[in-house]
Amino acid sequence: MTSGSAQRNSLVVVTGGGSGIGRETALAFARKGARVVVADINLDTANETVGLIEKSGGTAHSYALDVSDEAVVTAFADDVCANHGVPDVLINNAGIGQAGRFFDTPSADFQRVLSINLNGVVYGCRAFGPRMAERKRGHIVNISSAAAYTPLPEMSAYVTSKAAVFMFSDVLRGELGRDKVKVSTICPGIVNTNIIRTTQFSGLSPEDEANRQQQGAGLYAKRGYGPERVAKQIVNAVTKGKSIVPVTPEAHMQYHFSRLAPALNRFFWGRVSDKLNK
Repeated sequence: MTSGSAQRNSLVVVTGGGSGIGRETALAFARKGARVVVADINLDTANETVGLIEKSGGTAHSYALDVSDEAVVTAFADDVCANHGVPDVLINNAGIGQAGRFFDTPSADFQRVLSINLNGVVYGCRAFGPRMAERKRGHIVNISSAAAYTPLPEMSAYVTSKAAVFMFSDVLRGELGRDKVKVSTICPGIVNTNIIRTTQFSGLSPEDEANRQQQGAGLYAKRGYGPERVAKQIVNAVTKGKSIVPVTPEAHMQYHFSRLAPALNRFFWGRVSDKLNK
């Protein structure tokens, strides 16, 4: 699959493809006739995604992958390229949630978020990107977040990781343009996936954390914006060669708010933080 077209038998690699946005994206590309490599830290869920693709007549392969380990990601890329070819599309989707006040967030937890959400993207691009550049063809899709341009209180680690992915993608887009490799930055908003159910809330007891996870999951469910709608936007971004794609209505609104009135944006979220701390 190349920008401007949806070619059958193209190769698409999706990290975090065992659930949520990753799974729906793998399914969406498979419906376009792509061969899909589904990677996830949980091999069982990756296998489930592959099973769904194969049930619909598609071709897919599953891998267990810890995106926070550069050596593992490099070996994964070597294996994929040797056995399936250089991917036409790489989707760096794997990520985790994390919440809690900065001073309540242990350094190890903060680093864990950066290792997965940011380094996982960097390692994926480093492992596959040079092969795409050498071939002068390819498309990298990095999943950022509306949080990348929203100073959300009590989400410092997550926001930092996604903002870094956003800027890293901007830089990479400029560097790879000469090599005919596209880079898209996807910024979902509130999407009903399992990320909120597994989000760590620093500074809370296990019981309070479970309650916050349940409350968040309920809010996301009521929002009613499913991951399949994000997947549709990802396919569209690749087909049309889009650079930055805020997905949900609130992601669009916040993106323009942050660009047109940055000082007001900071003031607004600062007031939100003040209210939370009262």
